Amino acid sequence: MADIVPFPRAPRPARPRLSDPEPLWRHLLGDQLRRRRHDRDETLTETAEKAGVSPQYLSEVERGRKEPSSEMIAAIAGALDTSLIELTSAVADELRSAAVPASAAVSVSRGAFALAA
Repeated sequence: MADIVPFPRAPRPARPRLSDPEPLWRHLLGDQLRRRRHDRDETLTETAEKAGVSPQYLSEVERGRKEPSSEMIAAIAGALDTSLIELTSAVADELRSAAVPASAAVSVSRGAFALAA
């Protein structure tokens, strides 16, 4: 009886694959908010108080668990001394860098196998 032995594959560069889902807006927004808060050395409580939201809510927004309204995003952006356009531009830039261009769409083979006798 013959065994099927897969050929070893060379490591691929770390880039998004076509099969990877696009990142969600709320996840990138949360990452951007957390980064900006950390850059200011503020706690969740301090930023949440300035924004008029609870620390729990801000935490959920930063973790991408909540889909905040535009009013909430504006309030949190204001608490971080940034504008809505600066914040949304930064998130859009991250989306652009994570996107796989349509020109990179190439059919991907499932892998090569060989029979060992």
